[in-house]
Amino acid sequence: DVSNVKGRIEVRTWDRAEVQITGSLGDGVERLQIEGDRQNLEVKVRYPRNSNNTEPTNLVLNVPLQASLDISGVAVTIDVAGVAGQKLEIDSVSGTVTAVGAPREVEIDSVSGDLRLNLNSNNVDIESVSGNISLRGRIAGDIEVETVSGDIVIDTRGEQARRIGTSTVSGNAEIRSGLASNGKISAESVSGNITVVAPRDLSARVIAESFSGRLRAPDATIIKPKYGPGSNFEHSYGRGDGEIKIESFSGSAELKLD
Repeated sequence: DVSNVKGRIEVRTWDRAEVQITGSLGDGVERLQIEGDRQNLEVKVRYPRNSNNTEPTNLVLNVPLQASLDISGVAVTIDVAGVAGQKLEIDSVSGTVTAVGAPREVEIDSVSGDLRLNLNSNNVDIESVSGNISLRGRIAGDIEVETVSGDIVIDTRGEQARRIGTSTVSGNAEIRSGLASNGKISAESVSGNITVVAPRDLSARVIAESFSGRLRAPDATIIKPKYGPGSNFEHSYGRGDGEIKIESFSGSAELKLD
């Protein structure tokens, strides 16, 4: 576990079964607390009760390649590279988060910082309020991404994901992925635009609806009521093994085959 209130947390990996900690403590910081053993280690920057006058602290850690990480920061830039452990957890308030690696499971919670992620993982779960989310990497398992006003970009690098779910209020969402047999993609938005880009050999039933936004999909017939707003379509591609469901209230939604 690594935590800091202001400054930077940088994590790199090496081939040693030990942790190296370097960096600089900001003026006014009480101490760097290090507790635990070879199995579980906690690194925490201790601030005084009134931390308004303290300077940022920068932590640089080298950890074993297979180590699991739980990182938390407030006004902290978080940069993680090379990790390939069982789990990577990050909890951030306002700092930018950059993560590159192959942890098997990833959970990230953020309030206002942007997330720049390049991950080869099995399962990824991300929640944000106003930060933009860029998730790229070979992910064939489950992906769940939620944000309020930030944009979402997901690219599985040609992998056939088992499940992808996105939800936004005013942010746009772009999903570029293959779909496993019986897999599912679900994308919801209130006022943001949604774009799903799938391979030309897609095998899925696609369902889309919008209250006032425009719908587009290859070969699909868009159904509009004679009176009042709203539109929808349902169309099968290939054998129709999987399912893609797109819902938007006032934003546009489009399926592209590439």
